[in-house]
Amino acid sequence: MSNSQIKLRKAGLRARSSLSDEDRGSASTIITENVTRSAWFQRAEYVACYLSTRSEVDTWAIISRAWDMKKRVFVPVIQKEKQMQFKEITTNTNLLVRKYGIKEPETGEFISPRMLDIVLTPVVAFDNLNHRIGMGGGYFDRTFSFLKFRENWFHPKLIGLAFSCQEVKKIFPNPWDITLFSTVTEAN
Repeated sequence: MSNSQIKLRKAGLRARSSLSDEDRGSASTIITENVTRSAWFQRAEYVACYLSTRSEVDTWAIISRAWDMKKRVFVPVIQKEKQMQFKEITTNTNLLVRKYGIKEPETGEFISPRMLDIVLTPVVAFDNLNHRIGMGGGYFDRTFSFLKFRENWFHPKLIGLAFSCQEVKKIFPNPWDITLFSTVTEAN
C-alpha cells in the first residue's frame, strides 16, 4: 500500500468518525432509501451486505427492507488464509462477534460469490471513478478478483456505501484493486 493510500485511508476514517451520531443516522436513512429504490436493488434476488460496525453506514435498515421484499441476504464471513465467504442470515439468525469485532452468523447456508446479484461493501474512501479504499485487509479484492478483467458484464455488482464526506479527489488503485459498480451516499 502506498503512502498516498495510507493518507487517504486516515482521512476517510477521520471524516467518517467526525460525523455526529445524529448526522450518521440521518445520512444512513437517506442511503437506505437511495439503495432500496435503485433498479439494481429492486431486481436483485441474492443480496450480500456487510453488518455495520462503529462509524460505518448503518446497513440494518437495508437488510430489513431486503427481507421485506423476500430477498435472500448473505453477509461476509472471514475464513482462514484471508478468504471471505458469504453466509445467509434471516430474522432468526444468531450472530456472534468474531475477528475484528465483526458480527457473523452462527449458522446459515453459504453461497458462491459468483451467485450474488449485488454486494454492498463498506468504504473508507472513494473517488468519482468508483475506486475504493477499504480497511486494508484485501478481502473484497481477493474474493471478487474474477471481476477484474470484465469490461461490460458486472455480476455481481459491487456497490460501495459511504458518507459524502468520505469522497476524495483521486485514488490511484493498485493493480489488484476491484473497481466498484457504484458508490451510494446521502448526496446521490
